[in-house]
Amino acid sequence: MLVLGRGGLAIVKLGGTAKSFVPVLGMKGFFIPQKQTNKNYHKGVTQMQLIIPDHYDPKLDVLETQEAIRYIRETFQDEFGKELHLSRLSAPMYVDHDSGLNDNLSGVEQPVSFQMKELPGETIEIVHSLAKWKRLALHKYGFKMHQGLYTNMNAIRKDDEIDNFHSIYVDQWDWEKIIREDERNIDTLKKTVRKIFKVIKHMEHEVWYKYPEAVHHLPDKIHFCTTQELADRWPDYTPKEREDAITKENGAVFLMQIGGALANEPKHDDRAPDYDDWQLNGDILFWYEPLARSIEISSMGIRVDEQALLRQLEIAHATDRLDLPYHQMIMNHELPYTIGGGIGQSRLCMLLLGKAHVGEVQASVWPEEMLKKCAANNINIL
Repeated sequence: MLVLGRGGLAIVKLGGTAKSFVPVLGMKGFFIPQKQTNKNYHKGVTQMQLIIPDHYDPKLDVLETQEAIRYIRETFQDEFGKELHLSRLSAPMYVDHDSGLNDNLSGVEQPVSFQMKELPGETIEIVHSLAKWKRLALHKYGFKMHQGLYTNMNAIRKDDEIDNFHSIYVDQWDWEKIIREDERNIDTLKKTVRKIFKVIKHMEHEVWYKYPEAVHHLPDKIHFCTTQELADRWPDYTPKEREDAITKENGAVFLMQIGGALANEPKHDDRAPDYDDWQLNGDILFWYEPLARSIEISSMGIRVDEQALLRQLEIAHATDRLDLPYHQMIMNHELPYTIGGGIGQSRLCMLLLGKAHVGEVQASVWPEEMLKKCAANNINIL
């Protein structure tokens, strides 16, 4: 059953045939079947969805969920740090605009910004992520080869489209690790992904032991594929439909090579040109049966060297960034070669606890109609 709410909110009720055909609401107020949006995928079609699972029955109440969140976060970061040899570091919530350290994301999102009384004329930005800051920190604090860091990153992405998985508040473990130049390859990327997957699987067993009635079980292995392979296999699907199809088939997927153009169509998705190497990056995805969708848990990659940075800035028509301090340090070989990424804290809790909405595991701001629909369907938004 599909219900169109006021204020441009499309509510999708899972059950019956709705799982295989899910319309979305476009800006002009009409339903657009997803398979017809492929050619307009990168043209800014705005959509917001709320998926309501049939007979949703959360196994933990709000207070029990809060305790489970604390347990997952504390346990995961300890195990993750040990597995990847990372040290915890304090990180900024905001950076100077002129430093070039903020994450430009796809290039259209605007950061929340303000000015300080003590720094007249300078713009301070709340971070979108710490992708660039981490690499600079490894250099600044004297980390050695194969050492790395992780942080508890809190960001505001005010332009994000919100739904069951997305909030304007972003909380993640941002991490970065030094590698050799000759380790900038697919093998290093896959090896690191398997280590992260190992820790996530370990957390599944931890949650299963502590909260057996609530745990959402995960597959035993992760599948690797590229965006081009998906485009070749499903040329008529949108990028999101391809992600759903391959993840439903395999349970867990690391989708590689995001940001560059595909053979016969535009890029699979947007990526900033100045941190990930588009040939050596990817997303960790899980099939999430409660919502009949794939859920992205991590975006990560081997970072740009000077050649990749220049090439990608030229493609993005953003070579003016080469004048920024951070970019000059890469071009002048002053920063180490690294691999890094982010792991969503709230999304990991949502995945492991089988929650229907990210608002059940984090406090944020939501449209009033979304709050009403969730409350009416036993979804306890914080």
